[in-house]
Amino acid sequence: MEHQHLLGHLEELRSRIIKTLVAFVFFLIVSFCFVKEIYHWLVQDMDQKLAILGPSDILWIYMVIAAVISIAVTIPVAAYQTWRFVSPALKQEEKQVTLRFIPGLFLLFLLGISFGYFVLFPMVLKFLTSLSDGQFVTMFTAEKYFRFMINLILPFGFLFEMPLVVMFLTKLGILNPKRLAKARKVSYLVLIVIAVVITPPDFLSDFLVTIPLLVLYELSITLSRVVYRKKLMNENVAVAQI
Repeated sequence: MEHQHLLGHLEELRSRIIKTLVAFVFFLIVSFCFVKEIYHWLVQDMDQKLAILGPSDILWIYMVIAAVISIAVTIPVAAYQTWRFVSPALKQEEKQVTLRFIPGLFLLFLLGISFGYFVLFPMVLKFLTSLSDGQFVTMFTAEKYFRFMINLILPFGFLFEMPLVVMFLTKLGILNPKRLAKARKVSYLVLIVIAVVITPPDFLSDFLVTIPLLVLYELSITLSRVVYRKKLMNENVAVAQI
């Protein structure tokens, strides 16, 4: 029986993953249909045209842009499929509450991408190009320009979801504010490593990325504390009614 039960869970998980991948491929195709317009919008403020070193660079750039858009639009689908997978183990009230997190995940991902693109990316790019003033001829290839952009902004899309994910896991009883506070030093180290990895090798870029990540972690602890207190109050009320 346990073996059949496990196989049933694995089959359900496989079904959810396939549906998510199908949604990703669908949105990828749709995004690719409009990728030229999106590309022109992304480079409209540049003072120079981007160079390419080969025909395959064009396809790579268009695919990356379409993939990022597809990831963003697929997030609600992936979150919903995850919710459908875990919902049988949740109480009715928990199902309703956790379902409300899905739009928030999508909005926070967009907020993180926007923060990276409109705030961090121009600051870091301006700082790095200023180092070459009067010394080098600045010319960007399209591949390196977009690789640099995506490596900087895409992680922020996922990292901005951290507070909501922490709230979700706190609501399910997997995390609590005490555990998060105890893990603060290790978490800070991990976030600093992430900041160093995704940014160019200069102190300013690392600093500009590290600070928002640490603020997000502290915000996550605060929100976890609020959810945890409310969860304890509801449990105490339920016990008192019994």
